[in-house]
Amino acid sequence: MESKECERLLLAHGVKPTANRIVVVKALAAAGRPLSLSELERDILSIDKSGVFRALTLFRDHHLVHAIEDGSGGTRYELCHSHHADRDDDQHPHFFCRVCRRTYCLEGMPLPSPAMPDGFQAETASFLVTGVCPECNSRKNNMQR
Repeated sequence: MESKECERLLLAHGVKPTANRIVVVKALAAAGRPLSLSELERDILSIDKSGVFRALTLFRDHHLVHAIEDGSGGTRYELCHSHHADRDDDQHPHFFCRVCRRTYCLEGMPLPSPAMPDGFQAETASFLVTGVCPECNSRKNNMQR
């Protein structure tokens, strides 16, 4: 993702584009999958952990990232491609591989819509499937041959 595109995305979500914020957006876009804070810190050498965390917190508040509980007790972050600065319209399920401990987006799969009891108003939902990803499954099958 080019810097100008990052700036447009930040502005569309009501976030002032700064050099650090653009670097974090670029890192998230390049990853193509949800990343943990430590993965982002490892990939972004020019910003310290607190700077990356501040950017992610601001992005989450402005619906620019999804914060995903990954099944291992950690949180991962991915760019939100919502067209609204005040709500998410691109929610999708995720898959956590228990072998390689990566989290994958399951784009194009709808989230189940639970019926809410009277008085409850759902705002967001998350859906996480845990298992073995194709790469780890292939490695396992090759070892058994």
